Amino acid sequence: MNLSAFGPLRRPVAKKTLRAINFICQAPQAQAVSLVGDFNGWNSAAHPMRRMPDRAWFLTVELGHGHHRYAFLVDGVLTLDPQAQGIARNDQGERVSLVPVS
Repeated sequence: MNLSAFGPLRRPVAKKTLRAINFICQAPQAQAVSLVGDFNGWNSAAHPMRRMPDRAWFLTVELGHGHHRYAFLVDGVLTLDPQAQGIARNDQGERVSLVPVS
């Protein structure tokens, strides 16, 4: 049987699914909080968080499958998330938080 008559064979392409992940930082006295991580190149301007009425800081970010290193930048100070699922180190050897996404 000649399959070339049907055109090139195509394999199903796995879609890169993203999941919405909520980040909450309890820093009621902070003037500014942003989320930094391997998903945004540790860029403090990429994901500023917004203050909620209860004075916690909140942000939802869509992340792909895998483990992502992150931290909160609270008034310029790299801060671990006490609610994180784990601890890792960034490329500078600093302790950062870890979130698994599946």
